[in-house]
Parts: sequence; structure tokens; C-alpha cells
Amino acid sequence: MTSMLDDPIAFLRDERWTVGILGLGYVGLPIAVAAARKGLAVVGFDVAARVVDGLTAGRSHVGDVDDDALGAALDAGMTVTGDPAALADADVLLVCVPSPLGRNRQPDTSYIEAAADTVASVARPGQVVALESTTYPGSTEDAFVPAVERAGLTLDEDVWVAFSPERVDPGNQLGPSDIPKVVGGVTPRSGEVAAAAYGRLVSKVHVVSSARAAELTKLLENTYRAVNIALVNELAQLAHELDIDIWEVIEAAATKPFGFQAFAPGPGVGGHCIPLDPQYLAWRARELKFPTRFIDLAQSVNEHMPIYVVDRLTQLLNDRGLPLRGTRILALGIAYKRDVADDRESPALDVLRLLALRGADIGVLDPHVPTDRIAQHGYVAVGGDDPLADWDLALVLTDHTAVDYARVAGEVGLVFDTRDAYRTRGLAGDAVVAL
Repeated sequence: MTSMLDDPIAFLRDERWTVGILGLGYVGLPIAVAAARKGLAVVGFDVAARVVDGLTAGRSHVGDVDDDALGAALDAGMTVTGDPAALADADVLLVCVPSPLGRNRQPDTSYIEAAADTVASVARPGQVVALESTTYPGSTEDAFVPAVERAGLTLDEDVWVAFSPERVDPGNQLGPSDIPKVVGGVTPRSGEVAAAAYGRLVSKVHVVSSARAAELTKLLENTYRAVNIALVNELAQLAHELDIDIWEVIEAAATKPFGFQAFAPGPGVGGHCIPLDPQYLAWRARELKFPTRFIDLAQSVNEHMPIYVVDRLTQLLNDRGLPLRGTRILALGIAYKRDVADDRESPALDVLRLLALRGADIGVLDPHVPTDRIAQHGYVAVGGDDPLADWDLALVLTDHTAVDYARVAGEVGLVFDTRDAYRTRGLAGDAVVAL
């Protein structure tokens, strides 16, 4: 049998080995389940006792992993624990912890630093350590090389360190095994070894020259999206002033078979990537006194969209002789994207907060977000079968497919659609006003 220390690439390619996952959230849990499906031994670690208890009992808290898939992974031998010592048995450690922004929009690397301390406490000869959490270039080298050195290990002899950005798209049918993996080692040799490990987990591995290049790759992907969304958000505002349907324009431009990719306007950007990742890059650039003009402008445009939506809605009511204060507004969706329950960084919440401050009475119909979560935000939860005629206006903020849009328009009588939900379903009419 080949050993990890004698020939790590052959071992990772040919033998059955153990993968340890640090962090069992929306990134880590799908990877853990996918690895178990591939026949690898899996140790999942999380610091949250409620997460460990729920997963051990077969209850998934991640929308893209149902209870049946979790149960199959547990039946295959996957273990879930809150004891970091169990990670010492792993041949490959994948770090999938949160990387949010702080109160002043600066990177919060505290979870990554805590994970590095955990790695230092369990690292042993013959391990690969790969960070998946989105962060600024240089983070993997700065956090995890010292961590393994504190454990008395030598890079590229005892242990190999790399970065491979998560590319999770909640609600997308593509699983972790289906999405190509970018892998970059802090040294070329670490990159080669880490790529061999990921080759057992995913369909395609793309190796880059360094961990820094891999870190910047992830930031480029989501900065590209943020900038293009900002562009179309600005054009949507201009198109309204020109009395042009922006959705028609986007649809027409998308017929070009080259040189154009369609992006949709909306009430802003949300989720765990697009609002956050460009700020990691901008923060790192500020350290170097390098201006990130596109990023800063895109952030400004996207952050203004909730204000623009509220202003448009206010004008829509004024045109019909209705004041915003006291008007009953039914929000369709508060999740940050279609057909998910995740409301992190959702622009819908910013829109509703502004409406509430101006005196509107707000209810929320969201078939994915639990009613207690809606209540935590301070809004009345409305069910899909509840009567709707008492609402003065429906505001589409998330275009969930499970909503009966025809019924909403028919019973409410006035709809402001920020997501093009009605036109794409062939339901546009006099009751519907588009962004």
C-alpha cells in the first residue's frame, strides 16, 4: 500500500483516505456528503453544538443537502463531531468556515484564524490542508503555513497547503462534484498534491500557479458579477427615465451570440458572495494604496438600489392618490435569490426597512423562508392560501417559482415587479408595473 509520506499523489489518487471538513455550513456539508458518496471516509467538525446535534440526528440545516442525502452519508460512515481531535485522523483537511465582513466593511478573518489554530492543534505528518473560505490574496499562506509550522511540520515534506475557492451556488442543481475546482498551492508541490486530492472529489481540477492566484480567481468571479449587475442596475434607472423597457432591451441584447452576457437588474445584491467578496479585494488593494474604482462604483450603485426601489414605489402610489404611510404592502420574497431560504445580505430586507421607516404596513409572502424568521424581522408572515384582497400593493423582491403570481395580481390589483417575474411568465398586464 502506498503511503501518504512516500508518494502523496499516488496515495490520494489510488487509496481510500479520510477527509476532514472544518465547518459544516452551506459549503462544508455538501462537500462532506459528496465525499462520502465517492467512497471516502469523512470526519465533519463544527464548533456549533446545535449543528453537530442536528446532523448526527439526520437533520440537515443546509438547503442543498436534504435529509435523505445526509442519511446516506451517515450510513456510509460519515462522522460528525464537535471535538477537533477527531480531525487528526484525516489525510486531507478542508477548511470551510465563514469569512464575513466586519461592521465597517472590513474583512473578518477571525473564523479563518480560529480554524488555523485548530489545524495547528491536530496537524500531523502526511496531511493536506486546503482553505476554501473566500478571502484576500495571501491569506492561506499567512494563516496556515505558520499553523503547520507551529505543529513542528515542514511544508512540502510533512504537509501540503493550498487554497481552492468554494463555488457553491445555492439552489443550483449542480453539486460540488459537478463544478470544476480551481486549486493553487502555496508552493507548486503543494498545488500538485492538493490537486490530486480534489481529483477524487470533483469532475475537473484546474491548477493555478499559487494560492494567491486561486484566491484572486474567486474574487474576480464575484467582482465581475457585482460590476455587471451594477451596470445593468444603472441602465435600468436610465431606461425608466427614457421610457424604455430595460427587460426588453436585455432580452434583445442577449440574442447576440458573442461579446455579451445578460445580467438582470433588481432591488440590489445579496447573499454570501457578491456583496462581500469584492470588498475583500478592495480592502487588500487599499493596503497597497491601489484604487479600486470599478469595485467602489459598483458598490455605490448596488447599495443605492433599495432606495431607488422605494422611491419608484412611492411615486407609483402617488400617481394613484395613495400615501406610502399606512399603505398595506405585500412583499413577495425576502430571500436573496430565487427558490432558497437564505436571507443573508438580502436587498429585500433593506427595501422593507426603508418602507417601514416611511410608515408602510408590511406583510411578507415567502414560501421558502420560515414564518418565525419573517417574524424575527418584524413583519407579518402571509401564507400562499391566505386572502390577499386587503393588500394595496404587491412588491416582487424575490421571484420564487412557487408563488401564484396570477392570483396575486388578480386579488391585490397592483404589483410593482423588481424581478421581471410577470413578463417572463407571460402575465404582464395593466396591474403590473416593472422596475
